[in-house]
Amino acid sequence: MSEQSVLQTIDPNGVATLTLNRPDVHNAFDDHLIAQLTHGLRELDHNVSVRAVMLAAEGKSFSAGADLNWMRRVARYSEAENLRDAVGLAGLMRTLNTMTKPTLARVQGSAFGGGVGLVACCDIAIASSVAVFSLSEVRLGLIPAVISPYVIAAIGERNARRYFLTAERFDAQEALRIGLVHSVVGDGELDAAVARVQGELLKGGPKAIAAAKDLIAHVTGHPIDHVLAEETASRISQIRVSPEGQEGIAAFLDKRAPSWTKPKA
Repeated sequence: MSEQSVLQTIDPNGVATLTLNRPDVHNAFDDHLIAQLTHGLRELDHNVSVRAVMLAAEGKSFSAGADLNWMRRVARYSEAENLRDAVGLAGLMRTLNTMTKPTLARVQGSAFGGGVGLVACCDIAIASSVAVFSLSEVRLGLIPAVISPYVIAAIGERNARRYFLTAERFDAQEALRIGLVHSVVGDGELDAAVARVQGELLKGGPKAIAAAKDLIAHVTGHPIDHVLAEETASRISQIRVSPEGQEGIAAFLDKRAPSWTKPKA
């Protein structure tokens, strides 16, 4: 396909960036972008040289959600065809949400509909103060179905009851208040803020970060009982004796940096 909807770079420290590259349509989703982004995420998750993945976007908007031409096309589909199409978007969101590598959303502009879903699926989200958000689906007679598990996990049921139903726009400070993003910075400070967080991520053991992500997914929603206590004890005992755990403890005791913090040539 001729259109490169997603651009990929990897810096010398192993930070990969996937950039939505449809600025002329505000980085709106279509089946091509969904397929390219899903493929890129899966490829990076299996790349042992990659330490972290950042999701960014070209132009003024982060993502306007569904592309109008794509929507016109799927409106003519049967229910079965719509299901197959929606499964592709669901696969993208699940892939992003379950990455073993830490993920970071650099939100420089508006994020509507599915764009909010991308933000919610990332481990960390940093937004420019000019960013605007909307879960706009009901204005089109639709619902934010595929993204709902991730957005509700981020903002909670109570906030979802408002913003899913009103589809109103809200600014970056409100996104911060309800938990959709972790920090808001001035437009000219976004890259520096993102770089600081990337630097913090690179200080952690790669396998420990993956295990910490899996720990969060496992613990969330489980009752705090003896079964969970035994599971968490088992997890820490396994990682203490792992090569990375041994290196990290030795480095701390020796008052030196662990091997994984050394920049690549």
